[in-house]
Amino acid sequence: MIAQPQPQLMTPQEYLEWEEQQPIKYEYMNGEVFAMTGGILPHNSIALNLASALKNKVRSKGCKVFMADAKVGVSPNGPFHYPDVMVTCDSRDLNARKVIYHPSLIVEVLSPGTEAFDRGKKFRHYRKIQTLNEYVLIEVDRMNVECSRINERGKWELTIYSLEETIINGTELEVHFTSVDFRCPISLLYEDVVFPEDNSEDSVES
Repeated sequence: MIAQPQPQLMTPQEYLEWEEQQPIKYEYMNGEVFAMTGGILPHNSIALNLASALKNKVRSKGCKVFMADAKVGVSPNGPFHYPDVMVTCDSRDLNARKVIYHPSLIVEVLSPGTEAFDRGKKFRHYRKIQTLNEYVLIEVDRMNVECSRINERGKWELTIYSLEETIINGTELEVHFTSVDFRCPISLLYEDVVFPEDNSEDSVES
């Protein structure tokens, strides 16, 4: 994500109209726009694996799954971000054409250039979305999935799924996204992903 030089700050409406005319995507925070940079191939594979599996699970519930080309608005005044995957089951979003405002699940696939932002400021933004029940971070260089969820006291709690922790007695446990009641083996998320050589023991055969 790279800041775009501009002569003055944009209003949210100016941003939405301006971005429609641009060849690439831009996020919007506090009047400034930030160009979205491309990700590595494992990043794309993980997002596609998850989005495909989620769609098969949630479409019968009247929910919709979106990938990186879909924009989420924290509010009509922003910020506006592009999550790697998100799910909305809110009727207010089902006919949306430009922006999703009421997601229940947001997923970001981590990359070195954006990890600190995804864990920090972006999560602070997302926590302002009243319908959001779960925020998921997925690493690309090893099997590790972090699920932050709202508990019954309205507090965010972290559950971590990793390859080392999810194999017991030779049986692979499942990742559970409680916001949409979706379960899958952690290996499904990493199908076709080639890990760096120093993590080769964790690689998934395609």
